[in-house]
Amino acid sequence: MLGLIRGLALGASFASFTLFAQVSIPQSHLQLVSGVLLGDFSKLDPTKPPSDNFDLRDWYLTLPTDLNKDKKADTVLESALSDGFVLAPLFYTAQDGAMVFACPNQGAKTSKNTKYARTELREMLRQGNTRIKTKGITKNNWVFSSAHGSVKREAGAIEGSLEATLAVNRVSTTGDIKKVGRVIIGQIHATDDEPIRLYYRKLPNNERGSVYFAHEINGGDDVWVNLIGSRSHTLDDPEGGIKLNEKFSYKITVENSVLFVTLIREGKPVITKHLDMNDSGYNKNNQYMYFKAGVYNQNNTGNSKDFVQASFYHLANLH
Repeated sequence: MLGLIRGLALGASFASFTLFAQVSIPQSHLQLVSGVLLGDFSKLDPTKPPSDNFDLRDWYLTLPTDLNKDKKADTVLESALSDGFVLAPLFYTAQDGAMVFACPNQGAKTSKNTKYARTELREMLRQGNTRIKTKGITKNNWVFSSAHGSVKREAGAIEGSLEATLAVNRVSTTGDIKKVGRVIIGQIHATDDEPIRLYYRKLPNNERGSVYFAHEINGGDDVWVNLIGSRSHTLDDPEGGIKLNEKFSYKITVENSVLFVTLIREGKPVITKHLDMNDSGYNKNNQYMYFKAGVYNQNNTGNSKDFVQASFYHLANLH
């Protein structure tokens, strides 16, 4: 249930976790090691485009540009993205081989109802097969295990995980104080709403940033869960917070309609929290899911040259 939000630090403290009803933590999360970031960075080549360092066949890219003047954000489909696409300074390979995403506060948006710009990947299980529709219950998207059997047969997958290692290099510093410093670095998007939006936020006077997530009830309000610090725009330096340019990993999993979110930092305990989504409305027959990763700037105010940026060192979608 939505009220059954749980949290624990894995490792030595796991055996003593007895709060509330027991939830079976996925083995893929139990195996995560404190202080050990996800992915192998040793093979990243700074001379190659992102698609040579990362498998991008399962993704398309949304940009905060409108080069064709159709009043919508530009997109780069799977085939073109996997064929060496680069558009500096928005999407390119850094000097350490990381895949860099940058997005200004002011930019083209995906629809009239969208408030913010993004440089963000959208999961595409069809891998370039344009005969399969992008939206809907198709082989391009996935569904919850609690969905109807016919829906599960039509979908591309049933539940899954998104994992990444990244460093947030820059957050916005100008504009509305309630929006300054916010960026979404990972999502699950459903038909209309978002089962999870994972945020990083660092305020201008703080050295370290917070990490938290929102769970949006289908057709309803957000439930907010803190991992480090909080979403407050008046928060002092959060204890154990993450600095700009500091690498960290996250793993997001949906298993049996339960959301699991794990955060890994070097030299610190693993943090895992979970949330029961069985009553959130995502098991309906019209609900399909896809992962998103990159930077979704959550500040649409301030200086037109202000921007957010993150460098990804590992990215994997698993089903």
